[in-house]
Amino acid sequence: MKIINKKFHHDYEKIESLEAGIVLTGGEVKSIREGRLRLEDSYVKFLDDGAYLINAEIPPYRFSQNQNYDPKRSRKLLLNKKEIVRLKTKLKSAKSLTVVPVSCYNKGKLLKLEIALARGRKEIEKRKLEKQREIEREKEKELKEWMKKEKY
Repeated sequence: MKIINKKFHHDYEKIESLEAGIVLTGGEVKSIREGRLRLEDSYVKFLDDGAYLINAEIPPYRFSQNQNYDPKRSRKLLLNKKEIVRLKTKLKSAKSLTVVPVSCYNKGKLLKLEIALARGRKEIEKRKLEKQREIEREKEKELKEWMKKEKY
């Protein structure tokens, strides 16, 4: 099971990535294992006592009895002190950097979150990237058609 932040590669340029654990409740774990996690528009914020995943939505597990459940609550990330300090210093040195979740996946029986230090793309860069991807798709399509013609 792997849940991917679909907006990440469109909106950001990855510089460095890390693996972090997440502090979750039992119902949240079961909900994520069903594939019900939305990472779009979420980010990582550093507070005094560690790193937190903000604005990630985990819908309530359908069989849980928790009445006061908040699907968009902040969740603590489990990172080493060295990793937190390194990320904080890189964020302070360059103002255009941010830390964003890339994907969530199983590692044995644990759930891990891949986070990345990333630089946001401007609208012009996004359009240019989309144009390059479209050109690549057309090349692949033409190559497949040419291969079909050569076969017969």
